[in-house]
Amino acid sequence: MSQSEQKIRVFLIHAHSDKKAVRKLCNRITRNNIKAWLDERELLPGQNWKHEIRDAMLRSDIIIVCLSELFNKQGGYRYEELKLALEKADSLPDDEIFIIPARLEKCDTPDSLRHLHRVDLFEADGYKKLMQALRKHIA
Repeated sequence: MSQSEQKIRVFLIHAHSDKKAVRKLCNRITRNNIKAWLDERELLPGQNWKHEIRDAMLRSDIIIVCLSELFNKQGGYRYEELKLALEKADSLPDDEIFIIPARLEKCDTPDSLRHLHRVDLFEADGYKKLMQALRKHIA
């Protein structure tokens, strides 16, 4: 790993019911010397969580949207996070990877993300493909 890879900041959008799988993904990403922002690790008691999440997202180089059946079925703040990510993506060049839809299991992709190629983390080469996309960001 090069030193520049340590500078990649990744934000993980997810459903709270997928916390176990997302925590595992966060650990794998972190072991690859990439800074992964996960609410349960970064938020401190007493912080304004909406402000901190927004700030972390705006400072992120990549947003990984962890998709599952429950992501699509439940409501929650993740839709506000997704909206913010899409707004930031609109200001970036079309060829820049910023949002990566990552399916944790077989499920539908939200309409707002269908224009982006997804990665299936449940497939044997899924994590390898994700890492290729993250590394492309620093190339």
